[in-house]
Amino acid sequence: MEVPLYNSGGQEKGRINLPTIFSTEINVPLLHEVVIAYLSNQRKGCASTKTRSEVSGGGRKPWRQKGTGRARAGSIRSPLWRHGGITFGPKPRHYTQNLPKKKLKNALISALAAKKDKIKVIENLQIDEIKTKRLNELLQKIGLGEKKTLLVTEKIDNKLKLVARNIPYLSLLERRNLNAYIVLNCENLVFTEEALKKYESL
Repeated sequence: MEVPLYNSGGQEKGRINLPTIFSTEINVPLLHEVVIAYLSNQRKGCASTKTRSEVSGGGRKPWRQKGTGRARAGSIRSPLWRHGGITFGPKPRHYTQNLPKKKLKNALISALAAKKDKIKVIENLQIDEIKTKRLNELLQKIGLGEKKTLLVTEKIDNKLKLVARNIPYLSLLERRNLNAYIVLNCENLVFTEEALKKYESL
């Protein structure tokens, strides 16, 4: 499959063939598994409640066992009481799900194949001056609009980071950090030619 190749000025220079991995069959169940695992790994299991043994107070019996006409009570920190302990409440825990590297790799390939119609390639990104306007104009010229866009490069230098940080719809990522969830979570996918060629060896 061919996609447009643009120069750093936003003009279409020609077309470029996508690596063969972009034509693989999309494995939906695998994508689902990897996305769920990714989102689980973002969770911080910090929620914590106190049991009746951890709540302060309640060191003595509130009233005697018999003769008052009231129900039996051994502690004012019983879970039945206001300000008492919590029964089976949450405690700090891990939500981490570990998946084999091969699954993660195959899921990324499936995600890239699912986005092959939304891919554009830029020949190179020459940042001569730190002007957000220049990069924004380039993205508009290649027809991205203001949809959620992921720009994938082989390496992110400080100039590119400064230029891109004020564009709200744009995210920057180095190719080695790409994963299935991030690919699926964007509308447009823009590769530099150098980063795209690395997938020919997969």
